[in-house]
Amino acid sequence: MSKITARGLREHTRAGGRFTCLTAYDYSFARVLDEAGIDVILVGDSLGMVVQGCETTLPVTVDDMVYHARAVSRGCRRALLMVDMPFMSHATVEQALANAARLMKEGGANILKLEGGADQVGIVAALTAQGIPVCAHLGLQPQSVHKLGGYRVQGRDSDTATRMIQDATDLQQAGADMLLLECVPARLAAEITARLDIPVIGIGAGDQVDAQVLVLHDMLGITPGKPPRFSHNFMRDAGDIRGAVEAYINAVHDGRFPGPEHRFE
Repeated sequence: MSKITARGLREHTRAGGRFTCLTAYDYSFARVLDEAGIDVILVGDSLGMVVQGCETTLPVTVDDMVYHARAVSRGCRRALLMVDMPFMSHATVEQALANAARLMKEGGANILKLEGGADQVGIVAALTAQGIPVCAHLGLQPQSVHKLGGYRVQGRDSDTATRMIQDATDLQQAGADMLLLECVPARLAAEITARLDIPVIGIGAGDQVDAQVLVLHDMLGITPGKPPRFSHNFMRDAGDIRGAVEAYINAVHDGRFPGPEHRFE
């Protein structure tokens, strides 16, 4: 199969198609996801919580991301490899360019994801000017958990929703190739998706977006503690891990996931 590209996904969604994304942090899981048909594999800074046992994503370093991305890239043959830029790795244009270069040259990333709204427009423009594909990230931004006061749904009041719509438009104008919306009301996610020309990936953002992403450990039911409301344990009815991944892919394509119980109002 040919390698999936950001441009190819954009054309796919413009034609009304959907695509799927899951996280992976090592070679073995990357191979399973890639062979099962996942379109985008995300090496998320969520590895700080699900792999390293940290309370937040903040301790994750660029070195951590390079290490895990390199391992995943060896098993990622068809899927687009997306890699997070961790906390404070893109505070300035110079810093962003240097760390982006490492994540792509050493880690093998095909596209980089960074959190932030209006404050990141200049960074996105600088990265894309150098030919670096970018996925912007709005809504709940885990790297800002202390500023936000916890893991809360974002965009429920009119002022915040209006600002998020403007940020999404500005990030697209700056050159972002995709947008990820995390934990936002389904109606707001649908409006942003309708306004943009780039693909919108949702996690806890309802079903009117172009794609879905979940943390692998959540959808396999192996994350300690209470699972996120927006996730689903696909392993429960599957015979093995690959079966769970295929069930997730089918549920997204069929429109069965996410369901009403996974959305926020």
